[in-house]
Formats: sequence, structure tokens, C-alpha cells
Amino acid sequence: MRQWNTIDCTDQEQRKPKTPADPTKPVVLCSQDGTVKYALGPAIVEGTHLTGAEAGIPQQGAGAWQVNLTFDGEGTKKFAEATKKLRDQPSPQNEFAIVLDDQVVSAPYVQEAIPGGQAQITGNFTQKEAQDLANVLKYGALPLQFTTQEVNTVSPTLGGDQLKGGLIAMILGLALTVLYSLLYYRGLGVVAMVSLAVAAALTYAVVVLLGPAMGFALSLAGIAGLVIAIGITADSFIVFFERIRDEIREGRTLRVAIEYGWTRARRTILVADFVSFLAAAVLYLMATGGVKGFAFTLGLTTLVDVAVVFLFTKPLVTLLARYKFFAQGHPLSGLDPKRLGAKQRPAPTPGRRRPAAKPAAKEA
Repeated sequence: MRQWNTIDCTDQEQRKPKTPADPTKPVVLCSQDGTVKYALGPAIVEGTHLTGAEAGIPQQGAGAWQVNLTFDGEGTKKFAEATKKLRDQPSPQNEFAIVLDDQVVSAPYVQEAIPGGQAQITGNFTQKEAQDLANVLKYGALPLQFTTQEVNTVSPTLGGDQLKGGLIAMILGLALTVLYSLLYYRGLGVVAMVSLAVAAALTYAVVVLLGPAMGFALSLAGIAGLVIAIGITADSFIVFFERIRDEIREGRTLRVAIEYGWTRARRTILVADFVSFLAAAVLYLMATGGVKGFAFTLGLTTLVDVAVVFLFTKPLVTLLARYKFFAQGHPLSGLDPKRLGAKQRPAPTPGRRRPAAKPAAKEA
């Protein structure tokens, strides 16, 4: 055969033919480690006729590991004919090759004809070697075929446009959130706007630091996580502000309303952020690719939200309560008791004084 002299099995590039070998024709193939060259005839039994391959120990319980094979009806017939012919051949013509991806995985020799459809490959196998060979026979027999359904070519310009579109969506979402906060909460909307700016600055700083440290790059999926995080952060402010306004409706002063409102709001904020972070963590562990980037940014911004609300927003609102504009409920502060429909607590009425008892006159 011409191929025998042209193939060098010591060359890793030549071990596997450039074109797939035809199983119906003779071929020259190399072993996986490149130490042996084989001249093989046409395939007699294909892997599709193999119904089982398991690693095990002989029933007697002694000896090395072996691989147990099981064939279907057609495979049993073909394997019986092949082993009958190979049994009478001298070595190495009595060997049959197990081929996967145009490389010889194993080449056991035949001791006797095997007509029953069940065979054992024995040798000085360790447990791992036997399991590896069984896996090759079991999964290599699957008749897999890949067909091209769709091919998309994305140019760098298109990717840049998508990233630019994501950034525009994030800026637009941030702007709409700020506008709504100013229109609805007025003075408190400024607090929300400043808190969002602080959260954005912290998130940007963390992303910049993580870039060289862990190879994190902001992708379109990551930007989507940031856009959703704007809503999560705004929800925390809304829960806190609405609690304060509820306390003012009950007739409490601003300072008291802030403390009562914070006590009730912080648990809700923590529970909501915990659920978001848990979902992001599970998604990060289970997903791959761009979805992993989305989950990472979502979890990161959720942690930033907790830090900003506890360490910045609440202290800032407490500080602003000292100023007359907020403390007295200016109409533009967003805390006007009249606009909120606050209850008027009755003023304390002075009680009647009882006349002091006069000392009794002493008798002369």
C-alpha cells in the first residue's frame, strides 16, 4: 500500500488523515500515541452495532480489569464471522482494531470465535484504562451527525453599534428614572438623583478595577444587567420615601417619620435585594457566555444598592430633616403634610386647676 510509506506516525499532524477514512476500503492508520502503524482492511462491525460497553472485573473476582461488550443481532453475526476468521491467523493478523476518529484506540487479538454476541477485552488494564476504553466504545458508537442550520457573521462595526445602543438605553433609563423622581417626589427626587449618581460611580469604579484583576469586560449582556439594576436601586428609594410619607400622613414630624419609616423600610429593601442577588448568583453559576456577564453585573449592582441606601441615602435624608425646607414640609419638598393628607393631631387642652386649699383658721 502506498500509504504505508507516506504516513509517519511519529508526526502528530500525520496521525490523523486530512480526509476521513472510508470504512469500506483498506486504510493505514496510526495508534493514538503514534507508536504503532496498522494496515487495516474494510470495517467488518461498525460501532452502531454495539449495544453496550462496560468496565468490570471477572466474575471470579481475580485478575485485572476488563471491558465487556454486547452486540445487537446483526453485530453478533458479523462479529462471530470475523472472530472465526481471525482465530486461525498468526499474530499480528489475528488482531482487530478499534478505531475512533481515524486513530486506533486498541487492537486486541482473538483467542477464539465468539458467536454469542458478548465478548470481553482483557489485558493488564487498570480501572481507569478499562473505563476509558469502555467510554470510547460506548459513546464513540453514537451515530452523531452535525448539519449547519444557520451561520451569522457579526462584524466589529455591528458589535460596536450594539454596545453603543445598550449604553444609550442605559442612559435613557437613568434619565427617565430621574425625571419621574423629580416630578413625583420633588425635593426627595433630588436625593434619589444624587444617590443614583453615587451608585453609578461606585459601579463604574468596581467594573474598572475588576477589568485587569479578573479579566472582566463590559459586554452588551452586562449593560442589560446595569439597566435592570437602575430599577432595583430606584425601588429601594421608593420604598424608603413612601414609608416616610406614610408616617407623615399619620401626623408625625419629619424626624420621627424618618426613623419610623426607615425601621419599616430596611427589612423590605434587604429582602428584595437578597432575592435579586440570589437569582443573579444562581444564574451566574448555571449560565455561560454573555448570560454569565449579565448575572455578574446584576449581582454586583445589587450589592452596590444595599451599600448606597444604608450608608448614603438614609444619612442624607436624616441630615436634610434639620433644614426648614424639609422639616416644615415646603410644597416643593415632597413632604408637604397638606398635600399628603396628614392627620391633624389635636392640640393638648389645658386642664382646670383646682383651687388651692386654704389653711384652717386657728381658734383663739
